[in-house]
Amino acid sequence: MDILIVEDETAIADLIQLYLEKEGFTCHVCHRGDVALDYVQTHQPDLIILDLMLPGLDGLEVCARIRQRPGAKDPYILMLTAKGEEIDRIVGLSTGADDYLVKPFSPRELVARVRALLRRSLRQTGSQQLQRTKHFTLDLEQRIAQRHLTPERPETLDLTALEFELLATFMSYPGRAWSRTQLIDKLWGGDFYGDERVVDTHIARLRKKIEPDPANPSFVKTVIGVGYKFEDVAV
Repeated sequence: MDILIVEDETAIADLIQLYLEKEGFTCHVCHRGDVALDYVQTHQPDLIILDLMLPGLDGLEVCARIRQRPGAKDPYILMLTAKGEEIDRIVGLSTGADDYLVKPFSPRELVARVRALLRRSLRQTGSQQLQRTKHFTLDLEQRIAQRHLTPERPETLDLTALEFELLATFMSYPGRAWSRTQLIDKLWGGDFYGDERVVDTHIARLRKKIEPDPANPSFVKTVIGVGYKFEDVAV
């Protein structure tokens, strides 16, 4: 697995690289946001560790541009920042980050989070390759999601890696109510250390991409006092 470390403090970048390479990961380090974007375009890493405060383009802008660009691989993004306020976490996640770690952090915790994110893609190995409901088809091998609001014109959805996993989880059990804790366990595993409300952020992003009217969702419904469920007809 290839990991890009985007961190302008050399000592921190070197420490992260040391711990990850000891775990067998291949790492590349850059110290500027614009350089990171060039690297992502040409090398397509599996995961990006992205500092929020960078010279030139900051981490939020880098994250947003990565999520907006077309590409064969949609990397997981773990955002780093010295800021711990809730609003910063929400803004970071809303731009497309998959997880969030506040400095100072334990290198062991960072490694655990990296492994948890990368395990999500490995879990698909050996599973059925297609998931279908009346209005959606997921190709788990090619990582392609399509919406079929009309039979004649399927629409390919531009989902992040986490959004794809979230939709796949919902489609596996149409009608099942999921709590935030259950979704976290399903998507992140036991190594998740963040706030449960990260689920709400990613649900909102998913709704914007799959719902005809995100303000009045037809597919991903809120279950008061529980969490969320997906309503569509299995085929």
